[in-house]
Amino acid sequence: MASNLELLSADVVPEYARGVKQEAREFAAEHIAPNAEEYFRTGEYPWDILEAGMDAGLIAQDISEEYGGRGLDIVEVLAIAEEFYRADAGIALTLQLASFGAEIMQEYGTEAQKEKFLRPVAENDQITGLAVSEPDIGSDLAGMTTTADKDGDEYVLNGEKYWIGNGVEADWVTVYAKTADTDDRYLNYSMFAVPTDAAGYDAEHIPEKMGMRASKQAHIVFDDCRVPEENLIGTEGGGFMMLADFFNHGRVVVGGHGLGLAAAALEEAWEFVHEREEFGRHVSDFQAVQHGLADMRLEFEAARALNYRAAKKVRDYENPGLWAAMAKTKSTEVAVENAQQGMQFHGGRSNLTDRRIARVYRDVRIPVIYEGANEIQRNLIYRQSGE
Repeated sequence: MASNLELLSADVVPEYARGVKQEAREFAAEHIAPNAEEYFRTGEYPWDILEAGMDAGLIAQDISEEYGGRGLDIVEVLAIAEEFYRADAGIALTLQLASFGAEIMQEYGTEAQKEKFLRPVAENDQITGLAVSEPDIGSDLAGMTTTADKDGDEYVLNGEKYWIGNGVEADWVTVYAKTADTDDRYLNYSMFAVPTDAAGYDAEHIPEKMGMRASKQAHIVFDDCRVPEENLIGTEGGGFMMLADFFNHGRVVVGGHGLGLAAAALEEAWEFVHEREEFGRHVSDFQAVQHGLADMRLEFEAARALNYRAAKKVRDYENPGLWAAMAKTKSTEVAVENAQQGMQFHGGRSNLTDRRIARVYRDVRIPVIYEGANEIQRNLIYRQSGE
């Protein structure tokens, strides 16, 4: 009976995105799922799977064809995300972080910047990262304290960044830093391309995490880190608006993270209760269990329909902030609920760390926080619903 459960069907996906979705499904089955337990256990960076993803044309391919990518749009990236995250969230996050923030360079960078920084990422010669969050500040984009002071034809960066994907591994990172101190706190920030081998850039891995262990995050310290003024992306003071627009896309993709995890939890629960016997019956014969599985399916399908609707809204720039916030919140919270119910159905075996459901349970705690905690998303949903 478990074999009939198809949760990530292509029917809700626009036809043009189904090809890349199938590519992602095949790649996940061959490279991600079979290695998930090992990488969760060791916590090592999955370089080999990242390189395989590059060879398969599934890494950094939202960058336009003009600069070496495939020009995949947000709907196609969402379709990849749900397939990757169903197989394993930690490895999937590594694959999707390889170009994280490069979209800002594509949207606002100069032609010279794009050739220097963007093309190597699209051609899979380099990987990058985005440095926004700080040790004491997470969701307050207008409250970050890392500074970039102009000194002649250079900017000098000082401060710290935290939870930065690829902060150690990347060739360069997009850094969000304070360049002014005006009364309008939303005009005080700018974006910079910072090579990780620049003097004054120091990064180390954050100690062991409970979830998504195959993805590495860093603590970065900038100590009089100098970059040339041509590394300023877009205009000085435009950083907040650039980032707000970027996160509309990112939050839809994070919704895909939630969908993949929610599907994994339901698959595991479904298979387990149809195979296990208690009191002389299959666990799936109990109506309470059937209702629990029904609720998991209902919430998953509702979240998925919302997420794909939101992807099209953001793609077409139709009130993107509202739809992105709703998709991210609903999908990631359904993942949490499904994982919790799946753990309950597994009983004592849910505590065994080699179980997929145990990995999913740990992993779902993370997407409800990153790309803006869901409490912040609810602020956006309320405010933008009335606009």
